[in-house]
Amino acid sequence: MTSTFEIKKAHGAKFFFQLKIAEDKVILTSELYKQKASSQNGITSVQKNSYDSSKYSRLRRKNGKLYFTLKAANYQVIGTSELYNTEEEREEGIKLIMKYGSTTTIKDLTKE
Repeated sequence: MTSTFEIKKAHGAKFFFQLKIAEDKVILTSELYKQKASSQNGITSVQKNSYDSSKYSRLRRKNGKLYFTLKAANYQVIGTSELYNTEEEREEGIKLIMKYGSTTTIKDLTKE
């Protein structure tokens, strides 16, 4: 299975990145950044922190759906997962980030 970071442009001239596996499944999405360089720094942070299980916060939305966040060494959230129905699915999602988060394949889709 392959994994890729994609840098994208959002409305309002902001940037974000997503970590994808198998070319189409998004497993982590970043916050919005004002500059593309900041999103690139976020990718570097995922690459450095994704292997460390202590960097994941396991959370639940008000609607009962489960998700997790990945945090940097400074405890800031780097990225947020998709939503899951069960704790087992969420744990599998974390395992995927731990396995594929160190990829160096990056696609810049911002056309800049």
